[in-house]
Amino acid sequence: MSDEIEWWEYDDAAEMAAAVAGDVQFIIESAIEARGGAVIALSGGKTPIPIYQKLATAKLDWKRVTIVPTDERIVPLGDPLSNVTMIAKAFLPKGARVMPIVPQATADYKAAGRSADALMQDLHWPLDLCLLGVGADGHTASIFPGPDYDEALNGPRERRAVGVMPEPLPAEAPVARVTLSRAGIISAKALMIAVTGAGKRKVIEEAISEGAGSPYPIGRVLADAELPVDIHWAE
Repeated sequence: MSDEIEWWEYDDAAEMAAAVAGDVQFIIESAIEARGGAVIALSGGKTPIPIYQKLATAKLDWKRVTIVPTDERIVPLGDPLSNVTMIAKAFLPKGARVMPIVPQATADYKAAGRSADALMQDLHWPLDLCLLGVGADGHTASIFPGPDYDEALNGPRERRAVGVMPEPLPAEAPVARVTLSRAGIISAKALMIAVTGAGKRKVIEEAISEGAGSPYPIGRVLADAELPVDIHWAE
C-alpha cells in the first residue's frame, strides 16, 4: 500500500467541495498543458454533487476534457440511478465530453462490462485522475462482494472495466453494474477519495490498517496503490 495516504479534514461538505474542486481543476489544467487534453473518472452518488457543481464553475478549456464515471448502474440513460446522467448535468453544458460506459440497459451485465472495457481502451490511459467515493459497507466504485468480486479485484492488468452483480443487491439501487477494475483505478496518475460522515471514516481507517486482507473492497483496492492517495473528509 502507498506510504502516502493523506487525510484532509474540513468543517463541512461545502468547504470540502471547494477544496476538492480546486485540486481537480489543477489536475485538469496540468494534463491539458502537458498533452492537450485530460481524461478523468468521477464517482456517482450524492456526496460529490457539490464538488461537481463547484468544479463546473472553473474557467477551463472544457472541450479538451473527457469524463467517464468510475462505475455505472445498468439502467437507461436519464434514469435517476444513472451516474453518468448526474455527471452530465454538471459538465455537458460546459462543453466537456461526458462518456456513457453503459450506452443502453441490457440483461447481460457481463456483455455490458466487455463493451465498457472496449470503450475504455480507446481513451488515453492511464487516467489523469480517479475520484472515488466509499459506501458505508466499504465498497468503492461498484466493486462489491459477489460472484464477480475476484474478477474486479484480480482480473488482467489490461482490463479496465468489468460487469458485476453485487450480492446482496443494494436496496437503494438493486441492479447490476459496470465498474472500473482495481487495476484501472490504481493505474491513475492521481487518486482521490471524497467522503462524509464518521462511519465512513472509520471503515476507511480499518480498511487501510487491514491492507490486502481487508474484508472491505476499499481496503483491497488501496492495498495495491503505489501512488499517493488523498482522502478528503468532512463530518
